[in-house]
Amino acid sequence: MQPRTRNRGLAALRCVTIVATLLLSGTASAAGDTYLFNDEHFHLTNYIQKGPTARDYLKLMGDKIGRSVLFGIPLQQTWAYENSGDFAPTYYLQSDAPLYYYSFTDAVIAENYLALSPKERARFDPMITGFNPADMYGVDHIRRVLATYPGVFEGIGEFTIHKEFVSSKVAGNGASLANPALDRILDFAAEAGLVVLIHCDIDTPFDDPEKEPVYLKQMKALILRHPKTTIIWAHTGLGRVVRPVGAQATSWPTRNQNHIEILTELLQDPAFKNLYFDISWDEVAKYVVSSPEIQARAAALFNKFPDRFLFGSDVVAPKDQATVLRVFHLWDPVFAQLTPEASLAIRKGNYERLFDAARERVRAWERANLPRQSP
Repeated sequence: MQPRTRNRGLAALRCVTIVATLLLSGTASAAGDTYLFNDEHFHLTNYIQKGPTARDYLKLMGDKIGRSVLFGIPLQQTWAYENSGDFAPTYYLQSDAPLYYYSFTDAVIAENYLALSPKERARFDPMITGFNPADMYGVDHIRRVLATYPGVFEGIGEFTIHKEFVSSKVAGNGASLANPALDRILDFAAEAGLVVLIHCDIDTPFDDPEKEPVYLKQMKALILRHPKTTIIWAHTGLGRVVRPVGAQATSWPTRNQNHIEILTELLQDPAFKNLYFDISWDEVAKYVVSSPEIQARAAALFNKFPDRFLFGSDVVAPKDQATVLRVFHLWDPVFAQLTPEASLAIRKGNYERLFDAARERVRAWERANLPRQSP
């Protein structure tokens, strides 16, 4: 496609995107683009590195999902015969055997992406995940992937620091928010323009509601050390059993009433202007849709800070479109209370803004630092 034609096409796409948003909000009746969202959190492969091809997933996206990140699972579940016998586990909760870093996942993602046509590639934003964030050499893996596959990747993640039931299973030294290896990775992300999608629970499983979240101070300190790095905190720090902070507390919440107020404090502080949150994973949505009151409070938060949240499905190797759309529609009661502008930003606009900027910056870094790069 010629540049002038491509620019006209992008302008037309923006127009129909706005129309689609108005349709969803009930303020327009004209037919338009049917894309419901861009998916900021999506795993093409699962914990045994199986899943659809990118082309198959593109068909699954259809006319409902506009753009999507593209990454696998950086961890491989071991099939230990002495642990599960003939049963082959495909998920980390199905076995006591360890997980280990599977760096080849980045090559799988790159080859899937490169197998697409240029027009098809435009709907994907690949991410590097196959590095160990506890390894001082981890940043070298990221550089090596960029050098091997120039023109492909735009970010790093989703990668995990602290995650319920996962962190303790990872072979080797555990990751830490205070590890210099992580600082090296985030420094390089700022240099190269890579978006960072990080999973770190805000607290430990089955936390004591009377105490401050275990990992909150460390996470704040990490972000403050890297003001030039675009950081997306996955799931707003929540998990399968890591509940919204202060939900049942009686004393500590007199200082920070609940999870929403913690997010508000971070979002209104200019020192954290490089921090974003994703609202992904059905296990997280369950907290927000649990009552009309919480739905209303979440909607108020999104309307107040519409440029700081991104929607993601967090589905793993889906077999059909319904699996992805089910997660999206869990948020319907909240999305219905958003302004048209906030709805558009969270479902599509913030994704396009962050990943378009990353695409431009990473390509510029590659041109400046990688010799003999293909056009």
